[in-house]
Amino acid sequence: MRAIDALAVAGALAAAVMLTIAVLVVSYMVVNRAFGASAFWEIEFAVYLMVAAIFLASPYTLKTRGHVNVDLLDVVLSARHRRRVSLALAAIGCGVCLYLAWHGWNLFHEAWVTGETSESMWKPQRWPLYLTMPVGLVLTALQYCAEVWRLIAAEEGA
Repeated sequence: MRAIDALAVAGALAAAVMLTIAVLVVSYMVVNRAFGASAFWEIEFAVYLMVAAIFLASPYTLKTRGHVNVDLLDVVLSARHRRRVSLALAAIGCGVCLYLAWHGWNLFHEAWVTGETSESMWKPQRWPLYLTMPVGLVLTALQYCAEVWRLIAAEEGA
């Protein structure tokens, strides 16, 4: 579990760096255009970074319970039933992440094999962006497994 938690923190740090770079690039773009110059790569580069950051920060968001959560059932259900619902939801979340990771891997692989580029003037390769989807979602699935492990350990300790 410590290794999975460490991967989540590493993903969050990578996402923070990517978001910082995206902010700097957009700021550069605004200043550059204010002086009458323009470039064609800034927006797409910043979007690539932001999308990658979302996938890489996902496990940390789950770990720290930073996601949107409806806790109506937590108020109504007993502790035993809350744990059961949490286990079921973690299993479903893990399954969804693995399913999406599989499709993300297919996107990455196809873009890698075909050399797919964007349709912009800059024409960056698409595979680095697509690779963040399966990586982030597999790490999120692992984080769900860690959450299940924590729930089971807490139930055995109770």
